[in-house]
This record gives sequence, structure tokens and C-alpha cells, in this order.
Amino acid sequence: MLTLKVLSVLLSYPQQDTLAALDEMAVVITRDTSLSDTRKQALKALLDTFKDADLLDLQERYGALFDRGRFLSLHIFEHVHGESRDRGQAMVNLLRLYENHGFILSSRELPDYLPLFLEFLAQLDAREQILNLLRDAMPVLSLLGARLQERGSAFKAVFDALTDITGEPDAIADIRRQAAQEGDDETLVNMDAIWEEEAVSFMAAGDPCKPQGEAVNPIAFTPREQILKAASPDGAVHGASRQTRPLG
Repeated sequence: MLTLKVLSVLLSYPQQDTLAALDEMAVVITRDTSLSDTRKQALKALLDTFKDADLLDLQERYGALFDRGRFLSLHIFEHVHGESRDRGQAMVNLLRLYENHGFILSSRELPDYLPLFLEFLAQLDAREQILNLLRDAMPVLSLLGARLQERGSAFKAVFDALTDITGEPDAIADIRRQAAQEGDDETLVNMDAIWEEEAVSFMAAGDPCKPQGEAVNPIAFTPREQILKAASPDGAVHGASRQTRPLG
């Protein structure tokens, strides 16, 4: 699913290769039949913001938006487990899933970094596998999209596109209402009332992504009360180390 690769690049730390591939990415967006015309226009508007800016300015704006705290962190499990030990085990399970499909990370890359997750999904062959994994992550992705909407950020278009691809879960409306009521960097203590209590996992029993004969190690998306207590710069590796080849 080449569109997921485009969305991965758009959420990655901007590089010169990103700028060189803008026209090619626009073609991919235009041809994707799963996206509404409104979504396509919004994504192309986001591409235009890349065309009109200096690379250093793009990198500075990216860091200010995504790397200055946990509120808009692109590390999925940070919104689920915070800094608890559960996050470490979830990382191990996700890394194992990547490796089982031949997707190898560098030593500096964290597996729950959203652009990496989307890049991984883009290289899978079975559409149903892709959608199952993406839908499991949608509560976190929907929250990020709603927060970007409240900030008036053009990056909201990426998360709206993911909603188009997967179909919108009922919980998204509640998540959007929460985001509208939040101040900057508030806690996620109300998320338990929004999400179901049972764990949502990447690798549920019978998941078609699980290699035959291998035990299931769930990558849980159950929110915890102590998640995101306070946002502060954490110096997390955000993926700039990956040499992006936008559509290669």
C-alpha cells in the first residue's frame, strides 16, 4: 500500500530526499481510491507547505511540533505505557513482529515510532493484515489527529487519511471531544473512560500476521492512568537517523 509509505515520509523528520519526492508523492495520493477528494486535497496542501519552505525551517518546525514533549509524540507506546516497564516489553514484541516479516531496524531506531510502523505496514502484501494492525493503533492515532486539529496543523491531514483507509471507529468522536477540551500537554487520565477496558493488541489470537507455530505476544494498547502525566523534552530518538528513500 504505497500511500502508507507516503504518509510515513510526511511524518518523518524532513530530509532533502523528502523534498525531491514531493511530486511523486502527489501522484500516489491522486491515484489512491481509498481516499476521499477532501483528504486528497488536504494531503496535497500539506505537500505544498513542504514546497514553500526551506529544509532547515521544515526541520525546526517538525521538532517544535513533535519532539518537544509527549503531547504529540509520534512514539505510539508512549501514549499507552508512558515510561513504565510495560512499554519495554511492548517494544520487544513489536520488534519481533518486524523481524518476522524481514523489516530490520537500525540500532538507534525505536520500533513504536509511527513513521516506522507505517513504513512496515507499507511493505506488507496482504491488505487485511495491514488494516488489522492499523486499526488496532487507531485510538492513539485518532487522538494525535484530534490534537493536531485543535492546533490547526496541516499534519492533521495524515491522520485523517489513515481514518479513511481504515474506517472510523465509534470511539473517535469521543476522542475528538476530549482533545477539544484539553489544554496543552494535559494528562490522559480520562482515556480509560473512552477506550474499552480490555486490551487491544496488534497480535490477537488468530491474527494472520502471526507466523504459524509461533506463540502470540500481545502488543497491548490498554491505556494507563499514569500515562503522559507531564510533557517535557525527553530527547527520544525520532527517526532522523533513517535515510529516507520516500518511495523506494
